Amino acid sequence: MRFLFLIQGEGRGHMTQAITLAQILEEQGHELVGAVIGKSKRRKIPQFLIEGLNTHLLKLESPNFKTDKKSKQVLIWRTLSYNLGRAGKYQISLQKLDKLVKKSQPDVILNFYDVLGGLYFLLYRPTAMHWVIGHQYLSLQKGHLFPKKRGLDKAMYQLNTRLTALFAKEKIALSFTEVQERSEIKVFPPLIREKVKSQIILNAGFFLAYMVNDGYAEEVLEFASSNPDISIKAFWDRKGINEVQKPLPNLELHPIHDINFLEAMAQCEGLVSTAGFESICEALYLGKPVLVIPVKGQYEQLCNAHEIELLQIGKQHHEFDFHKIPQQDSSVDEKVQKFREWESNWSIKFMNLCSEYEEEALVDSNDNKLELDLEVNYSN
Repeated sequence: MRFLFLIQGEGRGHMTQAITLAQILEEQGHELVGAVIGKSKRRKIPQFLIEGLNTHLLKLESPNFKTDKKSKQVLIWRTLSYNLGRAGKYQISLQKLDKLVKKSQPDVILNFYDVLGGLYFLLYRPTAMHWVIGHQYLSLQKGHLFPKKRGLDKAMYQLNTRLTALFAKEKIALSFTEVQERSEIKVFPPLIREKVKSQIILNAGFFLAYMVNDGYAEEVLEFASSNPDISIKAFWDRKGINEVQKPLPNLELHPIHDINFLEAMAQCEGLVSTAGFESICEALYLGKPVLVIPVKGQYEQLCNAHEIELLQIGKQHHEFDFHKIPQQDSSVDEKVQKFREWESNWSIKFMNLCSEYEEEALVDSNDNKLELDLEVNYSN
């Protein structure tokens, strides 16, 4: 089957998922004919994505978040007004996407949670199938547990999730654990890269921090200054910063880098991070304790934090306080083993899903051939 990726450009999670799935496609004999990623003025597309996908990457203007002046809190109403005001630019993006689709002729447009994908299928109705993938689609399952209160935030979150999945033939929900499928949602394990699995796990005496919004660097700097005996390696997404900075003897600030981040993850004492799904999963796979700080105004991250506490695989806090990293108990090995067993099912589940459509296409092809033969015989 021929796949075209459409990747949301906020944070590193969707990017690393796309890289992992590209490798699985190749292993299973499918073809990645191209990739599209949403871009914004706030962020630079990392080099590791370009190298990891090894295909033509088209960068398009796509809806994205607006934050406060400190680049910490997502401002929902400002985000809505900003993106509505850029509707003309997004229309141009849709036109460019349609041109690429017609040129590359994919069987499947696989959407990593970008609203542009839903809008494209709503307005253009291509012959390609629309598949969507992400942890967010688990929220569409009946019985999914959400944080209490925040009803408006929940409604807007689910609305956005449904917009990304307009006319989706398949909805693949990535989950920390195996859960029963109660609707049209297909529940898959997390996508963990081989580079994670090949890491040598040790404890090098430092804590790791990841900040999806660079404004959190102030909190990390303040903590490091007050706790000179605690060593921290922090990775941040600040546009224009390409070198490692060392503002304090016990604090390093690294630009986002695929391999460097994974090596630090494997060697750290624990992870303190904004509450993105992918980083949590990588830490779980490597058996590292996790403390998450949900980005203010981003309900999706609040849901992730709520979920890991329910599953007892991490803790949440309101700021980057490395003293709050949970202490691991005797159950950690069992949790890691269970998580790895669940993750190992990914390839076979995806192979089975693709096989359903390949068999269906083969049947349709044979039916069409039979109809053509009958028409020829009848005419003779």
